[in-house]
Amino acid sequence: MDLPDFGIPPRLARRMSMAEQYEYVRTRLTRRRALVTAGAVAGGLLTGCSSGGSPERAGAAATSGAPGSAVPPFGRHLAFGADPRTQLRISWQTPVAVQNPYVRVGTEPGDLGRKIEAEVRGLHTPGADGVRLALDQFYVHAALDGLRPGTTYYYGVGHDGFDPASAEHRPTVSAFRTAPAHPAAFTFTAFGDQGVGSAAAASDHLVLRQDPAFHLHAGDLCYADGTGHGKTSDGYDPAFWDLFLKQNEQVARTVPWMVTTGNHDMEVWYSPDGYGGQLARWSLPDSGFDARSTPGAYSFVYGNVGVVALDSNDISYEIPANLGHSDGRQTAWLDKTLGALRASRTVDFVVVFFHHCAYSTSTHASDGGVRAAWLPLFARHQVDLVINGHNHVYERTDAVKDGAVGRAVPVGGTTDPTRDGIVYVTAGGGGRDLYGFRPGSKESYEGHEHHHESVDSLVWKRGQRSRTETVEWSRVRYRGFSLLKVDAESGAHPRLKVSALAQDGRRVDHFEIRRGS
Repeated sequence: MDLPDFGIPPRLARRMSMAEQYEYVRTRLTRRRALVTAGAVAGGLLTGCSSGGSPERAGAAATSGAPGSAVPPFGRHLAFGADPRTQLRISWQTPVAVQNPYVRVGTEPGDLGRKIEAEVRGLHTPGADGVRLALDQFYVHAALDGLRPGTTYYYGVGHDGFDPASAEHRPTVSAFRTAPAHPAAFTFTAFGDQGVGSAAAASDHLVLRQDPAFHLHAGDLCYADGTGHGKTSDGYDPAFWDLFLKQNEQVARTVPWMVTTGNHDMEVWYSPDGYGGQLARWSLPDSGFDARSTPGAYSFVYGNVGVVALDSNDISYEIPANLGHSDGRQTAWLDKTLGALRASRTVDFVVVFFHHCAYSTSTHASDGGVRAAWLPLFARHQVDLVINGHNHVYERTDAVKDGAVGRAVPVGGTTDPTRDGIVYVTAGGGGRDLYGFRPGSKESYEGHEHHHESVDSLVWKRGQRSRTETVEWSRVRYRGFSLLKVDAESGAHPRLKVSALAQDGRRVDHFEIRRGS
């Protein structure tokens, strides 16, 4: 169901940016004496609801009166800090405000002697007449620094009245492992466009079976905003976040869950740029860029792989609600970050992930804004692998160089980014309803391969215009729920072994990346 547009004339709404719509909604809500104005929510987002002042003060004001023992934490999800060898962030949710939340941590499950205070970030969503009740949500975050590399830690989250070290609550204790001090073989997984439901939960089970060091989520996380246009007329239900975090806790409590922002993650109810909700729910690496304004942009190094997350809402021509959001600062940061990773003697491979596709032939096709802003930088710095979501399929290109096929990479093939170009993977089969491919474009994947042929598609231009294009670079196409699995090997002959797995575990694609081969 779509939300009312709060009186914005449709013709005007189509011309308004997210910031302009935000100001309009804020004014309307103020006039109607809503519980909390959108502006107050944005102003109080990181200080607990809208009361102003400290998180403790906000929590005390909103406490339900229920004993702490009756308020179980849920939705635990991990993320790395800037250095995965020594830093980890633990986040969770409570159904009501609690007093003095904390994490207990130790290197033995029965010895959780270290106690770390946590921060509450309250989030208030105003009601919408006849559509949605007002909702308060409480997200809790703790920063663990000074950890030992390559070490398994056990942890439990709690608050006054709920101690994870007690016999009653000890079954809630979980574990994580820091990155090794020196590069070693490891696996990571990736997908986008997950949502909530049986297929989404099955994707989590598939992730767990791969035993990854971390997981990359390429945006469109839970679809609380079901429309994805970044407008106040979008249908929105914040309670989907509760379902999403409960669903993903089975894996995200032990596997760092590294997310970025898709078009369905722009939520205009909380801040002018639509990212107030993301800032409340996630703690991601602070890696030199302005995480408060663009939470989906950061980088980290794990073993011999540098990973860069980007917010492609900033440069999308197809869905321009946040086009130009960072005023070019994200692209400048990307250039600097890629240069630093390439200059590092310990980094063999650079992987970039974001939401909108540079190259795809499915429903949303390719975004010309991505191509214009970032592909020259990817080429200059010889990025090894690019992972996208947005299109709810699996699709993989040949190695692309200067906009054309630099080298054919059939199923089981090998490519060298220093010579051939870059392979782009659309991994949008994380659980949301699947898309198809364009008429006349056949699926072609491992065990079901067709003769390679050109495919008719389109690319988005400025002004939400599109033009058709006939492409040769679409190599593998699979219409099914799936994830990407990447095995990274270091040493004298480093390589990335990339596989796509269907939800039943069948392999539907594989290839290798070797530099200087």
